[in-house]
This record gives sequence, structure tokens and C-alpha cells, in this order.
Amino acid sequence: MFKTINENVSGEILEKKSKFIANVFYIETVEEAENIIKEIKKKHILARHNCYAFSVMTKDGIINRFSDDGEPSGTAGSPMLNIITSKNLTNILVVVTRYFGGILLGTGGLVRAYTGAFLETLEQTKEIYKELGVNSKIVVRYSDLEKLKYYLKQNNIEIENIDYSENINVFINLTREQYKCMIDKKEDFNFLILNSEIIKEKYIIIDK
Repeated sequence: MFKTINENVSGEILEKKSKFIANVFYIETVEEAENIIKEIKKKHILARHNCYAFSVMTKDGIINRFSDDGEPSGTAGSPMLNIITSKNLTNILVVVTRYFGGILLGTGGLVRAYTGAFLETLEQTKEIYKELGVNSKIVVRYSDLEKLKYYLKQNNIEIENIDYSENINVFINLTREQYKCMIDKKEDFNFLILNSEIIKEKYIIIDK
């Protein structure tokens, strides 16, 4: 289980005529973070700096990276990463773009500007908890659909999609513990599960 953000947000501040534009993203892989950084740099090709920091949960542990992108060492990426780690956030990327306004800010001023832009933008988000669960297909008869939907609602299991064919294929997102419990107890339900399978791994929002 880890703490992250619920949505992508953006904001900006003005510091001595320099504009600092912060973009904060929920991410799931290093590759996703790198692709977003490339797109931000393309979008703001005339900007002086595009500094970033991110933290990603992987099967081998947490990967943290940052870049000052030409700003003095320790004035941009590193302080933003410190905010991420101090708040115990994971699967998050921040990119702060600076359009230079002609006035030097000094190292202290740069740290305050980059972290200030990040923190102000971060306030727009909500902290949530996630864990690696599964996307699963549950097959039931038409007559059992409402009973299944009631069970899922009672157990806070998200329905992603419903496919109406010969039987009904219900695609759901749930934790591995929820999936195991559902399969182990299927004989006790007032509906019949004709078939079930795990489609893929997926991060699931959980209550804490």
C-alpha cells in the first residue's frame, strides 16, 4: 500500500518577473514519467528550465529521480523530491517550468520558488491510498446480474465495464485479497459465478 494523488493538476506563480509553471501528475512507471517530461519540454521549448522530480513504486522497490535542468545544483529537482519523500508520496511526478524574467533569484530564492510552485499546486489534489490489485472478469447469468452488483457495491468493488453477450461479463477492479475471498466463498453467494479470471494487474484505490 502506498500514498499518492488522485488527479493531475497544474498551477503557476510569479517570482520577480520569472514565471514558474508547475504540473503534477499521477504516474505508474518510469517510462510514463520520462514520456511526460519529454512532452512538457516540447510544449515549453522556449522556457529556460524544465526541472522535475518523481517517485515510482516498482516490483524492485521505489525509484526516485530528479533534475535541476541547468539551475544551480540543489535548487530545484532535489528540494521538490524532498517534498515528495517527506510527504510519503509515491507514483507522482512534478515538472516545474521556468520562464526567466531577467532577475536573478539566488540559490535561496530558487529553492523557495520551485518548492513554492510545487506545494501551491499540490494543494489542489487529494491524497489517496492505493495498492497493486487486479482487473478481473466475472461471468454470470442475466438473472444474477443485480445480485452480483449488490455484492460488489456492499464490498466497495469497482465495476469497470459490463459486456452483455450470451452471458454477462462483468469487469471489476479489486484487491487480490478481495478477489481470493470472492472466489473462495462463491458457493455461499445467492448468485452463480459461471467463470472468473484475472485479466491484468491494476492499482486499486483503497480506504484507510
